[in-house]
Amino acid sequence: MVLTQDVETPRRPSRATWVCVIVGLLCLLGLIMVLSASSVEALHVYGGAWLFFERQLVWLILGIAAMAVTIRLDYHWWRRVASPFVIVCLVLLVVVLIPGVGTTVSGSRRWIGWGPARVQPSELAKLALLVFAADLLARRADRVREPGAILKPLFIVTGAIAGLVMLEPDMGTTIVLGLIALTVLFVGGLPVLRMAAVLIGSAATGLVVGMVEGYRRARLFSFLDPWKDASNTGYQVAQSLVALGSGHYKGVGLGASRAKWGFLPNAHTDFIFAIIGEELGLIGTLLVVALFMVFAFLGVKTALRAPDRFGSLLAAGVTGWVAGQALVNMGAVTGRLPVTGVPLPFVSFGGSSLVVSLAAVGILVNVARHATDREETRA
Repeated sequence: MVLTQDVETPRRPSRATWVCVIVGLLCLLGLIMVLSASSVEALHVYGGAWLFFERQLVWLILGIAAMAVTIRLDYHWWRRVASPFVIVCLVLLVVVLIPGVGTTVSGSRRWIGWGPARVQPSELAKLALLVFAADLLARRADRVREPGAILKPLFIVTGAIAGLVMLEPDMGTTIVLGLIALTVLFVGGLPVLRMAAVLIGSAATGLVVGMVEGYRRARLFSFLDPWKDASNTGYQVAQSLVALGSGHYKGVGLGASRAKWGFLPNAHTDFIFAIIGEELGLIGTLLVVALFMVFAFLGVKTALRAPDRFGSLLAAGVTGWVAGQALVNMGAVTGRLPVTGVPLPFVSFGGSSLVVSLAAVGILVNVARHATDREETRA
Protein backbone atom coordinates (compact mmCIF):
# COMPACT_ATOMS: atom_id res chain seq x y z
CA MET A 1 0.00 0.00 0.00
CA VAL A 2 1.36 3.39 -0.99
CA LEU A 3 0.80 6.27 1.37
CA THR A 4 0.45 9.74 -0.11
CA GLN A 5 0.83 12.98 1.73
CA ASP A 6 -0.94 16.15 0.73
CA VAL A 7 1.51 18.85 -0.21
CA GLU A 8 0.35 22.41 0.34
CA THR A 9 0.57 24.46 -2.83
CA PRO A 10 2.60 27.64 -2.28
CA ARG A 11 0.43 30.73 -2.34
CA ARG A 12 1.10 33.28 -5.00
CA PRO A 13 1.72 36.86 -3.86
CA SER A 14 -1.57 38.72 -3.56
CA ARG A 15 -2.48 42.01 -5.21
CA ALA A 16 -1.94 43.75 -1.89
CA THR A 17 1.62 42.40 -1.76
CA TRP A 18 2.35 43.48 -5.32
CA VAL A 19 1.05 46.99 -4.65
CA CYS A 20 3.43 47.26 -1.70
CA VAL A 21 6.33 45.98 -3.82
CA ILE A 22 5.67 48.45 -6.65
CA VAL A 23 5.33 51.41 -4.29
CA GLY A 24 8.41 50.28 -2.36
CA LEU A 25 10.47 50.23 -5.57
CA LEU A 26 9.27 53.72 -6.49
CA CYS A 27 10.12 55.04 -3.01
CA LEU A 28 13.58 53.44 -3.13
CA LEU A 29 14.22 54.93 -6.56
CA GLY A 30 12.98 58.26 -5.23
CA LEU A 31 15.45 58.21 -2.34
CA ILE A 32 18.35 57.50 -4.68
CA MET A 33 17.34 60.14 -7.21
CA VAL A 34 16.61 62.79 -4.57
CA LEU A 35 20.14 62.35 -3.28
CA SER A 36 21.57 62.57 -6.77
CA ALA A 37 19.41 65.47 -7.99
CA SER A 38 19.65 67.60 -4.83
CA SER A 39 23.26 67.12 -3.74
CA VAL A 40 24.66 70.10 -5.66
CA GLU A 41 21.98 72.55 -4.49
CA ALA A 42 22.11 71.25 -0.91
CA LEU A 43 25.89 71.62 -0.78
CA HIS A 44 25.81 75.10 -2.29
CA VAL A 45 22.95 76.52 -0.21
CA TYR A 46 23.16 74.57 3.06
CA GLY A 47 26.73 73.29 3.12
CA GLY A 48 25.82 69.60 3.16
CA ALA A 49 25.08 67.39 0.16
CA TRP A 50 22.93 64.95 2.17
CA LEU A 51 20.39 67.43 3.56
CA PHE A 52 17.42 66.76 1.23
CA PHE A 53 18.12 63.02 1.24
CA GLU A 54 18.04 62.92 5.04
CA ARG A 55 14.78 64.86 5.15
CA GLN A 56 13.24 62.62 2.50
CA LEU A 57 14.30 59.56 4.48
CA VAL A 58 12.61 60.90 7.61
CA TRP A 59 9.41 61.65 5.69
CA LEU A 60 9.55 58.19 4.09
CA ILE A 61 9.73 56.57 7.53
CA LEU A 62 6.72 58.62 8.64
CA GLY A 63 4.92 57.68 5.44
CA ILE A 64 5.59 53.98 5.99
CA ALA A 65 4.20 54.34 9.52
CA ALA A 66 1.07 56.05 8.15
CA MET A 67 0.73 53.33 5.51
CA ALA A 68 1.06 50.62 8.17
CA VAL A 69 -1.81 52.20 10.10
CA THR A 70 -4.13 52.54 7.09
CA ILE A 71 -3.35 48.97 5.97
CA ARG A 72 -4.54 47.64 9.32
CA LEU A 73 -7.49 50.02 9.63
CA ASP A 74 -10.66 48.60 8.10
CA TYR A 75 -11.43 50.86 5.14
CA HIS A 76 -15.10 51.12 6.23
CA TRP A 77 -13.93 53.26 9.17
CA TRP A 78 -13.30 56.14 6.78
CA ARG A 79 -17.02 56.44 6.14
CA ARG A 80 -17.57 57.55 9.72
CA VAL A 81 -15.08 60.40 9.47
CA ALA A 82 -15.76 61.55 5.90
CA SER A 83 -17.56 64.81 6.75
CA PRO A 84 -15.44 65.77 9.81
CA PHE A 85 -12.30 65.05 7.76
CA VAL A 86 -13.41 67.52 5.07
CA ILE A 87 -14.24 70.18 7.68
CA VAL A 88 -10.82 69.84 9.32
CA CYS A 89 -9.09 70.18 5.95
CA LEU A 90 -11.15 73.26 5.06
CA VAL A 91 -10.16 74.88 8.35
CA LEU A 92 -6.48 74.09 7.73
CA LEU A 93 -6.72 75.49 4.20
CA VAL A 94 -8.09 78.74 5.64
CA VAL A 95 -5.46 78.87 8.37
CA VAL A 96 -2.60 78.42 5.90
CA LEU A 97 -3.72 81.60 4.10
CA ILE A 98 -3.42 83.74 7.25
CA PRO A 99 -0.32 85.98 7.02
CA GLY A 100 2.20 85.04 9.66
CA VAL A 101 0.74 81.56 10.06
CA GLY A 102 1.17 80.03 6.64
CA THR A 103 4.72 79.75 5.31
CA THR A 104 5.39 81.36 1.94
CA VAL A 105 7.85 79.73 -0.46
CA SER A 106 8.44 81.02 -4.01
CA GLY A 107 5.35 83.21 -3.83
CA SER A 108 2.96 80.47 -2.65
CA ARG A 109 1.57 80.16 0.88
CA ARG A 110 0.98 76.41 1.16
CA TRP A 111 2.66 75.21 4.37
CA ILE A 112 2.03 75.26 8.11
CA GLY A 113 4.91 74.67 10.50
CA TRP A 114 8.49 75.65 11.12
CA GLY A 115 11.73 74.67 9.44
CA PRO A 116 11.68 71.14 8.01
CA ALA A 117 8.60 70.25 10.12
CA ARG A 118 6.12 71.76 7.69
CA VAL A 119 2.92 70.17 6.43
CA GLN A 120 0.87 71.00 3.34
CA PRO A 121 -2.89 70.95 4.09
CA SER A 122 -3.75 70.71 0.39
CA GLU A 123 -2.16 67.25 0.26
CA LEU A 124 -4.34 66.08 3.13
CA ALA A 125 -7.33 67.60 1.33
CA LYS A 126 -6.84 65.13 -1.55
CA LEU A 127 -7.49 62.22 0.79
CA ALA A 128 -10.40 64.01 2.47
CA LEU A 129 -12.07 64.70 -0.89
CA LEU A 130 -11.60 61.08 -1.98
CA VAL A 131 -13.19 59.69 1.20
CA PHE A 132 -16.08 62.17 1.02
CA ALA A 133 -16.79 61.48 -2.66
CA ALA A 134 -16.60 57.69 -2.23
CA ASP A 135 -18.94 57.79 0.77
CA LEU A 136 -21.39 60.08 -1.04
CA LEU A 137 -21.66 57.88 -4.15
CA ALA A 138 -21.82 54.71 -2.05
CA ARG A 139 -24.69 56.03 0.10
CA ARG A 140 -26.63 57.44 -2.83
CA ALA A 141 -26.01 54.71 -5.37
CA ASP A 142 -29.72 54.51 -6.19
CA ARG A 143 -29.87 58.27 -6.85
CA VAL A 144 -26.87 58.60 -9.16
CA ARG A 145 -29.10 59.95 -11.95
CA GLU A 146 -30.34 62.80 -9.77
CA PRO A 147 -28.03 65.84 -10.22
CA GLY A 148 -29.05 67.33 -6.89
CA ALA A 149 -28.25 64.15 -4.98
CA ILE A 150 -24.72 63.60 -6.29
CA LEU A 151 -23.30 66.50 -8.29
CA LYS A 152 -24.53 69.35 -6.09
CA PRO A 153 -22.90 68.27 -2.78
CA LEU A 154 -19.76 67.03 -4.55
CA PHE A 155 -19.38 70.28 -6.51
CA ILE A 156 -19.83 72.32 -3.35
CA VAL A 157 -17.14 70.44 -1.43
CA THR A 158 -14.75 70.16 -4.39
CA GLY A 159 -15.27 73.82 -5.26
CA ALA A 160 -14.64 74.96 -1.68
CA ILE A 161 -11.43 72.94 -1.39
CA ALA A 162 -10.21 73.85 -4.88
CA GLY A 163 -11.02 77.54 -4.36
CA LEU A 164 -8.95 77.71 -1.17
CA VAL A 165 -6.10 75.81 -2.82
CA MET A 166 -6.12 78.25 -5.75
CA LEU A 167 -5.76 81.15 -3.30
CA GLU A 168 -2.38 79.76 -2.21
CA PRO A 169 -1.99 79.60 -5.32
CA ASP A 170 -1.54 75.96 -6.39
CA MET A 171 -3.10 74.99 -9.70
CA GLY A 172 -1.28 71.66 -9.83
CA THR A 173 -2.98 70.35 -6.69
CA THR A 174 -6.29 71.74 -7.94
CA ILE A 175 -5.93 69.64 -11.09
CA VAL A 176 -5.27 66.51 -9.01
CA LEU A 177 -8.34 67.27 -6.86
CA GLY A 178 -10.37 67.43 -10.06
CA LEU A 179 -8.92 64.10 -11.22
CA ILE A 180 -9.96 62.45 -7.95
CA ALA A 181 -13.53 63.78 -8.15
CA LEU A 182 -13.89 62.84 -11.82
CA THR A 183 -12.55 59.33 -11.22
CA VAL A 184 -15.03 58.66 -8.42
CA LEU A 185 -17.90 60.06 -10.49
CA PHE A 186 -16.99 57.89 -13.47
CA VAL A 187 -16.63 54.69 -11.45
CA GLY A 188 -19.73 55.62 -9.45
CA GLY A 189 -21.84 55.30 -12.60
CA LEU A 190 -22.66 58.90 -13.49
CA PRO A 191 -24.62 58.84 -16.80
CA VAL A 192 -22.45 59.28 -19.89
CA LEU A 193 -23.96 62.54 -21.11
CA ARG A 194 -23.77 64.09 -17.66
CA MET A 195 -20.18 62.85 -17.29
CA ALA A 196 -19.30 64.44 -20.63
CA ALA A 197 -20.84 67.72 -19.49
CA VAL A 198 -18.82 67.61 -16.26
CA LEU A 199 -15.61 66.94 -18.20
CA ILE A 200 -16.24 69.80 -20.63
CA GLY A 201 -17.15 72.15 -17.80
CA SER A 202 -14.06 71.18 -15.82
CA ALA A 203 -11.79 71.66 -18.83
CA ALA A 204 -13.33 75.05 -19.60
CA THR A 205 -12.96 76.17 -15.99
CA GLY A 206 -9.32 75.07 -15.95
CA LEU A 207 -8.63 76.96 -19.16
CA VAL A 208 -10.21 80.15 -17.82
CA VAL A 209 -8.29 79.90 -14.54
CA GLY A 210 -5.09 79.25 -16.46
CA MET A 211 -5.59 82.33 -18.64
CA VAL A 212 -6.50 84.78 -15.87
CA GLU A 213 -3.05 85.12 -14.30
CA GLY A 214 -0.17 86.28 -16.49
CA TYR A 215 2.36 83.71 -15.28
CA ARG A 216 -0.10 80.86 -15.81
CA ARG A 217 -0.92 82.16 -19.27
CA ALA A 218 2.80 82.31 -20.08
CA ARG A 219 3.23 78.69 -18.96
CA LEU A 220 0.26 77.62 -21.04
CA PHE A 221 1.62 79.16 -24.22
CA SER A 222 5.26 78.29 -23.55
CA PHE A 223 4.50 74.57 -23.33
CA LEU A 224 3.24 74.71 -26.93
CA ASP A 225 6.72 75.79 -28.08
CA PRO A 226 9.24 76.07 -25.22
CA TRP A 227 12.08 76.85 -27.64
CA LYS A 228 10.37 80.04 -28.78
CA ASP A 229 11.29 81.70 -25.48
CA ALA A 230 13.87 79.23 -24.14
CA SER A 231 15.64 81.84 -22.02
CA ASN A 232 12.49 82.98 -20.19
CA THR A 233 9.02 81.38 -20.06
CA GLY A 234 10.12 78.18 -21.78
CA TYR A 235 13.41 77.86 -19.90
CA GLN A 236 12.44 75.11 -17.48
CA VAL A 237 10.85 72.85 -20.08
CA ALA A 238 13.71 73.49 -22.54
CA GLN A 239 16.29 72.50 -19.91
CA SER A 240 14.22 69.46 -19.02
CA LEU A 241 14.18 68.33 -22.64
CA VAL A 242 17.93 68.90 -22.90
CA ALA A 243 18.46 66.72 -19.82
CA LEU A 244 16.20 63.97 -21.18
CA GLY A 245 17.91 64.08 -24.57
CA SER A 246 21.37 63.92 -23.00
CA GLY A 247 20.58 60.58 -21.40
CA HIS A 248 20.05 58.70 -24.68
CA TYR A 249 19.33 55.01 -24.03
CA LYS A 250 21.58 54.14 -21.05
CA GLY A 251 22.05 57.55 -19.43
CA VAL A 252 25.17 59.47 -18.47
CA GLY A 253 25.45 57.51 -15.22
CA LEU A 254 24.01 57.80 -11.73
CA GLY A 255 25.17 61.06 -10.14
CA ALA A 256 26.67 62.42 -13.37
CA SER A 257 23.83 64.78 -14.31
CA ARG A 258 24.82 68.18 -15.64
CA ALA A 259 21.33 69.66 -15.46
CA LYS A 260 21.32 69.58 -11.65
CA TRP A 261 24.27 72.01 -11.57
CA GLY A 262 21.93 74.99 -11.55
CA PHE A 263 20.62 74.59 -15.09
CA LEU A 264 17.30 72.87 -14.32
CA PRO A 265 15.14 74.49 -11.60
CA ASN A 266 13.36 72.14 -9.18
CA ALA A 267 15.54 69.24 -10.27
CA HIS A 268 14.84 67.20 -7.13
CA THR A 269 11.13 68.07 -6.87
CA ASP A 270 8.79 68.56 -9.84
CA PHE A 271 11.43 67.80 -12.50
CA ILE A 272 13.13 64.78 -11.00
CA PHE A 273 11.87 62.66 -13.92
CA ALA A 274 14.19 64.67 -16.20
CA ILE A 275 17.18 63.80 -13.99
CA ILE A 276 16.14 60.14 -14.13
CA GLY A 277 16.12 60.37 -17.91
CA GLU A 278 19.51 62.06 -17.99
CA GLU A 279 21.29 59.75 -15.55
CA LEU A 280 19.50 56.45 -16.26
CA GLY A 281 18.50 57.11 -19.86
CA LEU A 282 15.47 55.87 -21.73
CA ILE A 283 15.72 52.57 -19.85
CA GLY A 284 15.31 54.36 -16.52
CA THR A 285 12.33 56.44 -17.65
CA LEU A 286 10.59 53.41 -19.16
CA LEU A 287 11.12 51.55 -15.89
CA VAL A 288 9.38 54.35 -13.98
CA VAL A 289 6.51 54.43 -16.50
CA ALA A 290 6.19 50.64 -16.26
CA LEU A 291 6.01 50.73 -12.46
CA PHE A 292 3.19 53.28 -12.54
CA MET A 293 1.38 51.26 -15.22
CA VAL A 294 1.57 48.12 -13.10
CA PHE A 295 0.34 50.11 -10.11
CA ALA A 296 -2.61 51.36 -12.17
CA PHE A 297 -3.38 47.82 -13.37
CA LEU A 298 -3.36 46.46 -9.81
CA GLY A 299 -5.48 49.37 -8.60
CA VAL A 300 -8.09 48.80 -11.30
CA LYS A 301 -8.25 45.07 -10.51
CA THR A 302 -8.66 45.89 -6.83
CA ALA A 303 -11.51 48.29 -7.62
CA LEU A 304 -13.24 45.70 -9.79
CA ARG A 305 -13.00 42.98 -7.13
CA ALA A 306 -13.65 45.08 -4.04
CA PRO A 307 -16.13 43.60 -1.55
CA ASP A 308 -18.55 46.54 -1.83
CA ARG A 309 -19.25 49.78 -3.66
CA PHE A 310 -17.44 52.00 -1.13
CA GLY A 311 -14.29 49.89 -1.37
CA SER A 312 -14.45 49.96 -5.16
CA LEU A 313 -14.76 53.75 -5.21
CA LEU A 314 -11.92 54.17 -2.74
CA ALA A 315 -9.61 51.89 -4.71
CA ALA A 316 -10.46 53.58 -8.00
CA GLY A 317 -9.96 57.02 -6.47
CA VAL A 318 -6.50 56.20 -5.10
CA THR A 319 -5.53 54.65 -8.44
CA GLY A 320 -6.76 57.65 -10.43
CA TRP A 321 -5.05 60.01 -8.01
CA VAL A 322 -1.60 58.40 -8.16
CA ALA A 323 -1.63 57.43 -11.84
CA GLY A 324 -3.17 60.73 -12.90
CA GLN A 325 -0.68 62.79 -10.92
CA ALA A 326 2.20 60.78 -12.36
CA LEU A 327 0.86 61.36 -15.87
CA VAL A 328 0.51 65.11 -15.31
CA ASN A 329 4.06 65.32 -13.90
CA MET A 330 5.69 63.31 -16.67
CA GLY A 331 3.66 65.17 -19.28
CA ALA A 332 5.00 68.50 -18.01
CA VAL A 333 8.60 67.26 -17.82
CA THR A 334 8.49 65.95 -21.39
CA GLY A 335 6.81 69.11 -22.70
CA ARG A 336 3.51 67.42 -23.54
CA LEU A 337 1.49 69.26 -20.86
CA PRO A 338 1.78 72.72 -19.23
CA VAL A 339 3.99 72.97 -16.15
CA THR A 340 1.73 72.92 -13.08
CA GLY A 341 4.12 72.13 -10.23
CA VAL A 342 2.83 68.61 -9.55
CA PRO A 343 5.38 66.23 -7.94
CA LEU A 344 5.99 62.70 -9.18
CA PRO A 345 4.33 60.43 -6.57
CA PHE A 346 6.74 58.55 -4.26
CA VAL A 347 9.76 59.82 -6.25
CA SER A 348 9.91 63.62 -5.98
CA PHE A 349 11.21 65.32 -2.84
CA GLY A 350 8.34 66.41 -0.61
CA GLY A 351 7.19 65.43 2.85
CA SER A 352 3.43 65.98 2.93
CA SER A 353 2.93 64.54 -0.54
CA LEU A 354 4.89 61.40 0.29
CA VAL A 355 3.22 60.74 3.65
CA VAL A 356 -0.34 61.31 2.43
CA SER A 357 0.23 59.32 -0.78
CA LEU A 358 1.56 56.36 1.22
CA ALA A 359 -1.40 56.60 3.59
CA ALA A 360 -3.72 56.48 0.57
CA VAL A 361 -1.88 53.43 -0.77
CA GLY A 362 -2.43 51.79 2.60
CA ILE A 363 -6.19 52.21 2.10
CA LEU A 364 -5.87 50.62 -1.35
CA VAL A 365 -3.96 47.70 0.14
CA ASN A 366 -6.61 47.27 2.82
CA VAL A 367 -9.33 47.07 0.17
CA ALA A 368 -7.22 44.56 -1.77
CA ARG A 369 -6.76 42.40 1.33
CA HIS A 370 -10.51 42.36 1.99
CA ALA A 371 -11.10 41.39 -1.63
CA THR A 372 -8.57 38.55 -1.40
CA ASP A 373 -10.10 37.28 1.84
CA ARG A 374 -13.54 37.20 0.22
CA GLU A 375 -12.21 35.35 -2.83
CA GLU A 376 -10.50 32.75 -0.62
CA THR A 377 -13.67 32.32 1.42
CA ARG A 378 -15.70 31.68 -1.72
CA ALA A 379 -13.05 29.21 -2.98
